[in-house]
Amino acid sequence: MNEWNLDEVSSFLNSHSSGLIYFYTPLCGTCQVASRMLRVIENMVDVKIGKMNLNFYPELAEKFQIESVPCLLFIKDGEIVEMIYAFNSVPFLFEKIKQSLV
Repeated sequence: MNEWNLDEVSSFLNSHSSGLIYFYTPLCGTCQVASRMLRVIENMVDVKIGKMNLNFYPELAEKFQIESVPCLLFIKDGEIVEMIYAFNSVPFLFEKIKQSLV
């Protein structure tokens, strides 16, 4: 899971790609757990995943109406199809990805 910048997110959305954008902050304990779950998910599915430290991109929090971290955006064809804050478990995330993106 690579750290993305504004240009990479814009390119991803403008090219009508599908995948996940993960928003976190480094001092958030729940975000650290969510990051570990996403690293496992990365090995299970062939889905593009980018992550962004929301501390550096407050304009994205406003644009996407992100209320808290961790936050995972499900993007299909360049559009947000779902947004979750509770990651629950790896099996839960796996099923969500299959339902939303595959």
